[in-house]
Amino acid sequence: MEPGVPDPTSRAVREGNYNVDPGVQFWATPPVHGCLVDEVIHPAAYTFKLPDNLSFAEGALIEPFSVGMYAATKAGIKPGDVAAVVGAGTIGIMTAIAARAGGASTVFISDVLPQKLALLDGLEGIVTVDATKEDLGERVRAETGGWGPQVVFEATGAAPAYKKLWEMPAPGGRIVLVGMPVDPVPFDIATAQSRGISLETVFRYANVYQKAIDLAATDGVDLSRFVSETFAFDDSVQAFERFLEGRPTDVKIQIAL
Repeated sequence: MEPGVPDPTSRAVREGNYNVDPGVQFWATPPVHGCLVDEVIHPAAYTFKLPDNLSFAEGALIEPFSVGMYAATKAGIKPGDVAAVVGAGTIGIMTAIAARAGGASTVFISDVLPQKLALLDGLEGIVTVDATKEDLGERVRAETGGWGPQVVFEATGAAPAYKKLWEMPAPGGRIVLVGMPVDPVPFDIATAQSRGISLETVFRYANVYQKAIDLAATDGVDLSRFVSETFAFDDSVQAFERFLEGRPTDVKIQIAL
């Protein structure tokens, strides 16, 4: 179930941008409750059937995977593009997978926690970069003859990530802002202009949920490896406590009804 339900009569819906409808009701976003219940009534338009080869556990990862799918879609990735992802949290990981599946020849992804990067070990076409030892932009330029990535995804929302962000893409490249900073961050307009950098922003997702399900059901994407722990409903409090621990190896904590 896609958790955001917009006002079907809103102008945003009519223009195809239902994710930014001011009246959207999104599960677990106050004052809207979540769905830790035995039953829930949900509009058919935002309810999808999982294929037989996709487990419920993988289905629960479709929501964050859709963010990555939407980011890759807005990036306009062309076959063979090189992409870079800043941040290997849940959304960064999902974005890297979607970018690779969307046609990127190589996806470089960086983080300050090597435990997070280790979760991507063995995935073809995804190269991890330890940000405590290497600069992501310099690494990609070194691997591309000094050119750089055609697409850069910022998936941390952390202010320090913006210091070199505007100079990271190749000339004429694109930056997709996926992470959401808490406070304002610097925007080096002159550098972006002089390098011909285009900019896209991402807020949740729109019109990609079915595509995310279809892609996750293929052999090219395995979301099951990112299910970190599953708790019984009676242990729900423990599940939330586990989430608050912030373990670097946790991607998705689930509660089974």
